[in-house]
Amino acid sequence: MILMVHKVASWFLKRRVEVIEYFMEHPWEVQEKHFREIVKKGTATKWGEQYGYTENMTLDQFRENVPISNYEQLFPYIDRAFRGETDVLWPGRIHWFSKSSGTTNDKSKYIPVTEESLDACHFRVGQDALALYFTSKPDSKLFTGKSLSIGGSLSQNPHHSDIKFGDVSAVLTENLPKFFEMVRTPSREVAMMENWEEKVVAMANEAVQEDVTSIVGVPTWAMVLIRHIFETRGITSGNLLEIWPNLELFLHGGVSFEPYREQFQKMIPTPNMTYVDCYNASEGFFAVQNEQGKSDLLLMLDYGIFYEFIPLEDLGQDHPRTHTIDEVEIGRNYAMVITTNGGLWRYLIGDTVMFTSKAPHKVKITGRTKQFINAFGEELMVDNAEQGITEACHATGAVIKNYTVAPLYFEGSERGGHEWLIEFQKHPDSIERFTETLDRRMRELNSDYDAKRRGDLALGMPIVRVLPAFTFHRWMKKRNKLGGQNKVPRLANDRKYVDDILGMI
Repeated sequence: MILMVHKVASWFLKRRVEVIEYFMEHPWEVQEKHFREIVKKGTATKWGEQYGYTENMTLDQFRENVPISNYEQLFPYIDRAFRGETDVLWPGRIHWFSKSSGTTNDKSKYIPVTEESLDACHFRVGQDALALYFTSKPDSKLFTGKSLSIGGSLSQNPHHSDIKFGDVSAVLTENLPKFFEMVRTPSREVAMMENWEEKVVAMANEAVQEDVTSIVGVPTWAMVLIRHIFETRGITSGNLLEIWPNLELFLHGGVSFEPYREQFQKMIPTPNMTYVDCYNASEGFFAVQNEQGKSDLLLMLDYGIFYEFIPLEDLGQDHPRTHTIDEVEIGRNYAMVITTNGGLWRYLIGDTVMFTSKAPHKVKITGRTKQFINAFGEELMVDNAEQGITEACHATGAVIKNYTVAPLYFEGSERGGHEWLIEFQKHPDSIERFTETLDRRMRELNSDYDAKRRGDLALGMPIVRVLPAFTFHRWMKKRNKLGGQNKVPRLANDRKYVDDILGMI
């Protein structure tokens, strides 16, 4: 059976490599095809009727007629579909909604997931990530064992019995063909448990009985599960290969992997381990790391998503002109806009990206349109913070569990600054050197930050507050956001999160 699975999977993945190579060579041709297919579907919706969709609608007409919308602006339509109304954003009734943690506000977001987006986007990225992996590792034994998938849970929609919602990972698990139960762990029953703390125990009990060859999930929650396994199995060496000697792949996404890379490399001490980054969200899967040793990601152009990009400096305009993939420039920050086969129309997803290549189209995620700090004109993005904290950890031997940052506003004669709340797994050998390295690296990366720090005129040295163990765990539990796709907000332009956390200590 294992040999048959390996042969069938290898044949299928080779076919996907051919598709990937095609859109790498013909990017605009593929994107234009998806644009026309999605708009054609939109003609049968109330949204399309409102904005004058026709089968022959041109891109210029689309840009002119259809507004760019964030979640709040699209919410009235999503809510109608969520309550069971048909043909609102996509033809027919939408039976699944992905519940986003809403990292920039306290409200959860409910993102429609159609049958088309499940098949052509959400499932396809796993296939393609494996296709690219097997291209570089043809002798892989991945399918001789099981994949450990770390995800969330589902809930019944109170408004309509045929509609369910939950973390996107849970939506995928519920819709996976039964065949995949043979090659994944934990069981579907455990994977769907709602109580995260109980689920960690159940997942660990099942997973340690299996030959796990790959892990799929958000690094923070994977770390929680692994540490629980170490504690309950009495493994003091911290070597995960004592449990899963054939582990060879970690497919991760959701948060930057860099602050966690060193921890995983210590827990999995083998040169044969591969880490593959994915750019995924509740709204869809967008990019995959296709080259080891390079942090930029290949933009996947045939997932039923039409991409537009707004130069970050134009974002506040009433009707900014968007750039398509044939119009973007390398090295420029863009806010990403998506039109999808999941019923999202010119949706401002909230992420900022920068193209590192156009042959093929590769990007790196630079931050969030809302998750940044610009209290003093410093324009600090998540990408700056992640690189700064990674270098500070390397310089001082520190290992972090989680962190968040907020501004410290002017008070009296005191300067403003940034306050970092950090929970360490291993404390730095010098908190002063950690802070200095963090500050220096961010000054190197961000000229606006450097200008405000120069002479300590506007911004003082960052203030790093070391939090007691499990502070972020308690805070996320308090907010009912343990596990699944939920993430600690990294940067905020106000002190709401920071003050709430400090109030617990």
